[in-house]
Amino acid sequence: MSDERYDVIVIGTSQGGRFLPVDLAKAGRRVALIERDQLGGVCVNTGCTPTKTMVASARIAYQARRGAEFGVRTGAVSVDLAAVRERKRFMVAGARANYASRLAQDGLDLFEGEARFTGPKTVGIALADGGTRQISADAVVIDAGTRARPLAIPGADDVPVLYSTSIMELDALPEHLIILGGGYIALEFAQMFRRYGSAVTIVQTRERVMMIEDEDVSDEVAAILRDDGITILTSSTPVRVEPAGGGVRLVVRTEDGERQLDGSHLLSAIGRVPNTEALTLEAAGIRLDDRGFIKVDEHLETSASGVYAMGDIKGGPAFTHLSYDDYRILRANLLDQGPASTRDRIVPYTVFMDPQLGRAGLTEREARAQGRAIRVAKLPMNAVIRALETGETRGFMKAVVDADTGQILGCAVLASEGGEIMTMIQVAMLGKLTYTDMADAIFTHPLFAEGLTSLFAMFDA
Repeated sequence: MSDERYDVIVIGTSQGGRFLPVDLAKAGRRVALIERDQLGGVCVNTGCTPTKTMVASARIAYQARRGAEFGVRTGAVSVDLAAVRERKRFMVAGARANYASRLAQDGLDLFEGEARFTGPKTVGIALADGGTRQISADAVVIDAGTRARPLAIPGADDVPVLYSTSIMELDALPEHLIILGGGYIALEFAQMFRRYGSAVTIVQTRERVMMIEDEDVSDEVAAILRDDGITILTSSTPVRVEPAGGGVRLVVRTEDGERQLDGSHLLSAIGRVPNTEALTLEAAGIRLDDRGFIKVDEHLETSASGVYAMGDIKGGPAFTHLSYDDYRILRANLLDQGPASTRDRIVPYTVFMDPQLGRAGLTEREARAQGRAIRVAKLPMNAVIRALETGETRGFMKAVVDADTGQILGCAVLASEGGEIMTMIQVAMLGKLTYTDMADAIFTHPLFAEGLTSLFAMFDA
C-alpha cells in the first residue's frame, strides 16, 4: 500500500491537538488529523468542561443551604441529578461543536479511526467506517492523551465500578458513594456529590490526601472536606470488593485491621494511564518511560527525530493549560523555527474544590529538598476582610520566598477563588517581583487579593 504524503500528522485532538493542526493548515501546511474517539479530547468531553459545570451546580446547592446565615430563607434544597447531567451535556455539546467548526481549513484532512505507527513517521489508520489508510509526513505529533487507570483488586470485575467519565452520567444520586483515591479528581467528586446530598467516604492508600502538597496544606484540605461531612480514611488499602445489598461492600486494610465499608456506588479515582498501547510506538523508534509515557526532551521531541509528543501522554502534570503551552512550543518550533522549550516554565494548577486550592512554583517541601535557604509565611483567610464579609473564611494563603533575594519561589492559596489569587502571585513570579514589591503594592479594598499585602508583609514582621 503506497503512502499518502503530508507535511504534518497530528494524532489526537486534546487541548494542544485542537489548535496545532488548524494553525499549521492556515500556514499552508498539508495536515492530517487523526481522532479515534471524540473530537476535543478529555478536556472538552470528559474533563474540564463537564466536571466544572457540575461543580458549579454543587456550589449553588451549598450556597442555597447556607441562605439562613445571610438572612435569606430558601426552604428545603434538593438536587435533580438528571437535570444537572443535562446541563453538563449541553455545555459539552456546545464546546465540541465550536471545535468541530474550526476544522474546516484548506489543507486539513480529518481521519476518524485508530492510528498506529507502521514505520518511522509512517502511520496506518483503521478507519471507523471501515477500510484502512497509510500516511506519512515530515513531522508527526502525538497527542493521544490518557484514560482512567482500571481498578485491579479482587472482585472489581463483579461489581459496577464508576470512573471519572461514567459517574457524570448518573441520573440519580448515590445514597453512599465510596471513592478510591486522594488526588484532585477524587476530592472534586467527593465534595461535589456530598453537596448534591450523597454520603461520601474517601479511601486513600497513602497517609494523607493531596500528597503532592505540603503537609499543612493537605491537612487543611482534609479538615475542610471533613467539615463538609465527608469521611476520609487514610493509610487504608483496598483488599477486595463484592456485591452487597444492591450496592457494594469494600474491604480495606487499615492500621487497626480490616474494615468493611458498605456503599451504594464505588468510584475509582486512582490515577490515569497513557494511551500508548495501540500506537505500536516501537515501529517508529519511540521510547517510553517505566510507566508507559512517551519520553520527550525540552523541545517535546521524542527519541525518534521529527516525532513529537504533547499533553498528558508524555507524563508529568496532566493539565489542559500545560497541554496548551505544549501547543505554543510546537507551534513556535514547527512554524517559526523556535527555539521554544519547556525549560523553567512555571506550571500552576487549581483544585476545583470549594474553597479552591491554587498552587504555583515550589512547595515548601520541594524548596527545602533542593537545599534552598527559604522563608515561609502563612495568612489564615479569617484575617482577610473580604472573606469575613462573604462568610468564606476557610483556608489560608502560603508563600515561599528565597531568604537571600526575596524572590517568590512558590505559593499555595486555599481560599474562595484561590486559583485566581494564586494567578496574581504567579504573574508576580513571572515578572521577577520580590515579596517586598507585593507587600508595598496597593490592592483594591475589599477584595480577597487584598490579603496578599498582609501575607507578604509578614516577612518583615
